[in-house]
Amino acid sequence: MSNRIDAQYKELLDHILHFGVDKKDRTGTGTKSIFGWQIRHNMKEGFPLLTTKKMAWKTIVTELLWFLRGDTNIKYLVDNGCHIWDGDAYQGYLKRINGGLEPASKERFIEMIKNNEESRVDANGWKIGELGPIYGKQWRNWNEIDQIINLISELKTNPDSRRLMVNAWNVGELDQMVLPPCHYGFQVYTRELSQSERFNLYAQPHHDHIEQEMDEKGVPTRAISLMWNQRSVDTFLGLPFNIASYGLLLEIIAKQVNMIPDELIGSLGDVHLYLNHIEQAKEQIIRTPFELPTLEFTTWANDMVMRDNRSLDWIIKEVVATSNKYWFKLENYQSHPAIKAPLSN
Repeated sequence: MSNRIDAQYKELLDHILHFGVDKKDRTGTGTKSIFGWQIRHNMKEGFPLLTTKKMAWKTIVTELLWFLRGDTNIKYLVDNGCHIWDGDAYQGYLKRINGGLEPASKERFIEMIKNNEESRVDANGWKIGELGPIYGKQWRNWNEIDQIINLISELKTNPDSRRLMVNAWNVGELDQMVLPPCHYGFQVYTRELSQSERFNLYAQPHHDHIEQEMDEKGVPTRAISLMWNQRSVDTFLGLPFNIASYGLLLEIIAKQVNMIPDELIGSLGDVHLYLNHIEQAKEQIIRTPFELPTLEFTTWANDMVMRDNRSLDWIIKEVVATSNKYWFKLENYQSHPAIKAPLSN
């Protein structure tokens, strides 16, 4: 099966290199930028983890679980070896500490988080490692509204709704965030599966009562797609993570509501390559993709979700507690070597 997600990604890199305009940015690094792009992936073709460079799968999973926990402090990330938010947390720390305090180095800052040192807080109770009301807070507690649980409930009761959305762009709290959301919202869409699609899922010989039997066995009746919207796209480092993260989120939501993952769509705004990522992008473009891996939920996970009807929060807690090894497995992931590039904060 062809790997069209790597092909689309390489096409985007090439387009930015040829047609991107030079723009300044908040980090001072400089970018080549285009405006407006869309990526579409059929989940039946495999899990969308790029193969033209080795991707940090554990880091992707850890960050998504952190969002779904409603967490906004990097303590959980640091404890699980995920350091993609360290720079933003450190910049927030430097802005928040009292002027009379000698700022810790970034290394010391991370050590303080690991050791649960919470001595440096401001008058509002800000804690070391806090990022403000970013994704996790908005997804799970927007003015005491749990958007994720509401989404799942609506999918179960009104799956044709055009309001199946989760938003992170809370204009009333943007100034409290160390970084406003780059991927600021997502929408899901469901459709009924055709009879032949259901037969293919069931993979049993046809007989007179097969539809009744499929219903009794819990064979899904719907497919679900997800589209995320992103205002600012670090194409080399960030976008591959975003694609895989929303692919995993789609898989988790689909499992929770007994639907089949269908399309994953990224609707992208300011799509840019940092100037210190140009050579890395050129290297990735010339690489030939491998076949995509597959993501499998274990039999135990399927039983917990489908038979025992476990809640999303229970699932998140158990996935975290078991380091996800009993839940889902990435199968047959083959990739080219990683390509290192600096992260701009």
